[in-house]
Amino acid sequence: MSVYFYGCISLDGYLATKDHDLTWLYESGTTESTGYDKFYEKMDIVMMGRKTFNEILKVGQPYQFYPKTKNYVFTSDTTIRQKGFEFINQDVVEFIKTLDKNKNIWIVGGNTLVAPLLDHDLIDVMYIQIAPVLLGEGISLFTQKAQLKRYELKKVHQYDQFAELIYYKK
Repeated sequence: MSVYFYGCISLDGYLATKDHDLTWLYESGTTESTGYDKFYEKMDIVMMGRKTFNEILKVGQPYQFYPKTKNYVFTSDTTIRQKGFEFINQDVVEFIKTLDKNKNIWIVGGNTLVAPLLDHDLIDVMYIQIAPVLLGEGISLFTQKAQLKRYELKKVHQYDQFAELIYYKK
């Protein structure tokens, strides 16, 4: 099993504005100019938190974005129903340990899932795209506990105005 983070941040390291808005990102470019499609083809499972899921709902039907993967949303409200998604009220670290070891897992969105997975050394690869935008404040990608984590830079790509850095766990 490999666990991937794939996401975009501002130049100053934020995933979203402090009120979870992603308009700045949508105005910066589209996935068509990136390696998103090639990345998604390698994924078997998609996992996200409720706030990320809510942002995807604003853009359209979530299933259209993740049609070929098994999709999980971590939330305390498991009464929600959405085609193609399963809603989980469980610790992400414990849940990920139950998944098929031959699957590729994509962590979508924010630090609610990323931080505990980093704390338990469970993210193997990070695709971090950087948009040419300074937000000044917002929601940081990295909020894990203060302990040293080392990753190795494997690839750098430029997609229009976006820089993509691909890191592997050492």
